[in-house]
Amino acid sequence: MHSSFRLLSIHAHPDDEASKGSATVAKYKSMGVRTVLVCCTGGEEGEILNPAMDRPEVRDNLGEVRHEELARAAEIIGYDTVHMLGYRDSGMADTEANLNPDCFAAAPFDEVVDRLVALLRQERPHVVVTYPDEQGAYNHPDHVRVHDITHPAVELCQDAAHRPELGTPWSVPKVYYSSWSRARIEARHQAFLDLGLESPYDKRWFDRPDTDHNITTKVPVDGFTEVRREGLLAHATQIDPESPFWFGLPTEIDLALYPVDDYRLARPKWNGDQPTETDLFAGIEP
Repeated sequence: MHSSFRLLSIHAHPDDEASKGSATVAKYKSMGVRTVLVCCTGGEEGEILNPAMDRPEVRDNLGEVRHEELARAAEIIGYDTVHMLGYRDSGMADTEANLNPDCFAAAPFDEVVDRLVALLRQERPHVVVTYPDEQGAYNHPDHVRVHDITHPAVELCQDAAHRPELGTPWSVPKVYYSSWSRARIEARHQAFLDLGLESPYDKRWFDRPDTDHNITTKVPVDGFTEVRREGLLAHATQIDPESPFWFGLPTEIDLALYPVDDYRLARPKWNGDQPTETDLFAGIEP
C-alpha cells in the first residue's frame, strides 16, 4: 500500500535532512514511498566544524561544497528527488548575513510561499514534514521561516483560484513537525553517564521546555538508524567525525539507543483522544 504514497520533507540547510527524520525517510523509501526533499538554502553561512575540512579552497567555495555534500547525503538517505528552493543562507540571527537581499529570511514572503506551492503541486505529497513553531534555543531565521511558509503554502496549494499557472491544485492530507524529543535527549545523556563519559548534554539542554506531550507519532526506525549516522558524515564540512555530540557513544549503543523518530501532527489537528501513531501515512487512502 505504501508504494502509492509520496513524502515531502522541507529543510532549511544542507545537513538538516540528515539530522532530522532521515531514518524515517530511509524506512519509507524501502517500502516504496516516493521521497522528496525541499532544501530552502545553500548553507553558504555555515561554519566549518570539521578541522580536516577547514581549508582555503573549501572556505572559498563553501556553497558549492555543501551542495555536493547534500547530493551525497540525499543518495545515502534515499531521497528520490531534491529540489532547491533557491535562496541564500540567512546566517544566525542578528548577523550581517541577515541583510543580504538574496537570503531566505529577507525574500518577499509571498514569493517564497509560491515557490513552495509550485513544488507541492508538482510533487503532490500525501505527507509533508516541516519544522515546529517552537524551535527551542536554536532560533535560526531560516528554520523559523521554514515553519512560517509551510502552512500558507499547503493552504494555497489546494486553492484552484490561486496562481493556476503554478500547477493543478492538490490537498495535502497530513503535515507533521519533526521533533527532537526530551526522551531522546535523556536516553543519550544517560548512556554517556552509564559509560562513565562526559555527556555533551549540559544544563542548557534540560532548561529548554519539555514539549514531549505534543508528540503524536512515533515511527519505529529499527534497522535504519545507521542511515542517520552515514548521512551526517556525508556533510564533512558541518559534522566533525570526532564530535562527542554526534559520535561520542560506541556505534552499536548509539544505533540501538533510541530507534524511534518523533513527530507532532499539525494537519489535521490532533484531537488528543487518538492513540499514538506509528505511521505517518496512517488514515490516508492511497
